[in-house]
Amino acid sequence: MEPKKDINEFDIPFAQRTYLNNNNSTLLQKLLIYSPFLLLLFSITLFSLIRKIELTPLNIFSSKTERNSNNRILGHLPYKEVSKDKLVLIEPNIEVHIDMRDSLLKMREEAKKDGIYLVFLSGYRSINLQNDIFYSLKSIRNQEAAERARVSAPPGYSEHSTGFAIDIGDATQRETDFETEFENTNAFKWLLKNAPRFHFKLSFNKNNKYIDYEPWHWRYEGSIEALKVFESSNRK
Repeated sequence: MEPKKDINEFDIPFAQRTYLNNNNSTLLQKLLIYSPFLLLLFSITLFSLIRKIELTPLNIFSSKTERNSNNRILGHLPYKEVSKDKLVLIEPNIEVHIDMRDSLLKMREEAKKDGIYLVFLSGYRSINLQNDIFYSLKSIRNQEAAERARVSAPPGYSEHSTGFAIDIGDATQRETDFETEFENTNAFKWLLKNAPRFHFKLSFNKNNKYIDYEPWHWRYEGSIEALKVFESSNRK
């Protein structure tokens, strides 16, 4: 018979216990005390962020077209005035941008060969002159600015100030000068068919939602400078 072993001889480990030291206990107490305040602060910050996002989508996601539209005045886009050193006289009282002179004169000569006689009515107009035209005629016709802007650009918003715009008439039907009836002339019909060959484009057609139809008003797009000037207009 084996001798009875003392209980201490059995290899029975005591359960291990982990105790919080004083430092950890103090930290936990602080977290429990301040947790409501931290939660409130987090909630306020999150609400403010969401509110900011809700209020700013129009500024962040506005399209380029919308931004360009905001640059308009009564439907007209802004244009800088051409410098004087880039203007040339093509006939008495009519100046144009030097870039378009040769094409414009060549177009008139080619039209003459076809029995069409183009007459130039108006070329470059300074911003000061445009100011007189816009406000004086508006007053004479007793029209509000928005109504007058349908047929005349405000100063600083006219293609004529760039030197790249030209008003054209039919020398055989002068009664149609600056009138929509010009579209019925042989000169206009010839321009519709041939003007693109000389890099001219009708500026204000019947589909323009801002400005009345002007069959006499053409602009030149045959140089890099001209394309830059009218880039916004062509992008609409």
